[in-house]
Amino acid sequence: MTQPTTVRPADVSDPPPAGGQTAVPCWFFRGGTSRGPFFRAGDLPAGTAGRDAVLLAVMGSPDPRQIDGLGGAHPLTSKAGIVDRSDRDDIDLEFLFCQLQPDSDTVDTTPNCGNMLAAVVPFAVESGLLVPGGDTTTARVLTLNTGLTAEITVRTPLGQDGRRYVAYGGDTRIDGVPGTAGPVVINFLDTAGSVCASLLPTGRVRDRVEVAGVGPVDVTCIDNGQPLVIVEAAALGRTGYESAADLNADDELKARVEDLRLTCGELMGLGDVTAKNYPKMTLVAPPAHGGTITTRSFIPRVCHESIGVLAAVTAATACVLEGTVAHQVVAVVAADGDGAGGEGSGSGAGTTASGARPTEITVSVEHPSGEFSVQLGLDPADPGRVTKSALLRTARLIMAGAAMVPNRLPRSAPRTDTAPAAGAPATSEKEQR
Repeated sequence: MTQPTTVRPADVSDPPPAGGQTAVPCWFFRGGTSRGPFFRAGDLPAGTAGRDAVLLAVMGSPDPRQIDGLGGAHPLTSKAGIVDRSDRDDIDLEFLFCQLQPDSDTVDTTPNCGNMLAAVVPFAVESGLLVPGGDTTTARVLTLNTGLTAEITVRTPLGQDGRRYVAYGGDTRIDGVPGTAGPVVINFLDTAGSVCASLLPTGRVRDRVEVAGVGPVDVTCIDNGQPLVIVEAAALGRTGYESAADLNADDELKARVEDLRLTCGELMGLGDVTAKNYPKMTLVAPPAHGGTITTRSFIPRVCHESIGVLAAVTAATACVLEGTVAHQVVAVVAADGDGAGGEGSGSGAGTTASGARPTEITVSVEHPSGEFSVQLGLDPADPGRVTKSALLRTARLIMAGAAMVPNRLPRSAPRTDTAPAAGAPATSEKEQR
């Protein structure tokens, strides 16, 4: 095979029943450092209860091994995406992210997921929701969970058959994923206060919170795409350089982190967050490998092998806001001269060599699997305002076909829409925009 093959809707739109089960059209994707099945909204039951029952059956939850489904027995591989075209003039696609857990029978649609977001446009092309019209295709995607909007660009070259396809191959490497792949460029348009009421939901860059067995601890509560509680690892008696496996085995630390999370959830106006996947807890320390800051992210009770996309954006934002716990760590590095040089790393969180505040800065967020670079646009007139968040991810189609679920589960209504014909204008080229 000399090029990827785009799976056309006719191949999987109406799969036959098999063994007394119902076949649900499904495209299985890796998005960033996460993975899971993607569905067209019209292929799932319209009601929430029926939709969730199908998703749980597809993933094999609840079961710690998810042995009877597609789940990977880990929160990062127990995710799903639902995508549809949008009727709004300024939006091309609408994306609903679904977080499942291996041992739980709930489907959480309240948080964001920037990693799965990376697969939305490739999925839309593969499933016929979007027809590419050029060598690159850009679509504006609304995440229904929180109202977050992003412009996402993928490469869609012309194939030998005269049709454009998603180019999954390429030289882009992201830590946490083996090998290289084609780039997915994500430009977040307005992420401040994605779940909380504002970027700084407590109204302060720093709060002091009492932690059982520790005493008062300084934290920064912040939401620039993902609600985070940022705390210096040393304040909880850890270095911040421990492996994810060591932190997951550290019951004492996890109890302290959860106690802190519950208290900060109330402070952030999120109420009782016991059953919620946010706020995410992020332990920070000075960089160990020439980046800007070291992180250990909990999602929310399991230490992430890397860091989520929107968690990285939010942590990077905290690095450039004076007075935050993260900025203090960065500032200490800059003062000691140990940070990586150049605009955007350690010392770049403050001013340029000429003394002016930079309008763009790249923050390198270190995590257990490597680093995550986030490009931030800054308002020179307002040091507390981030105008843009851009980053690079990759995605890959792993499987296309049908997921089989028991016949007793609710079914979707018959599909009445049709995919746009090859060569028709892409949904992303709305004239009214």
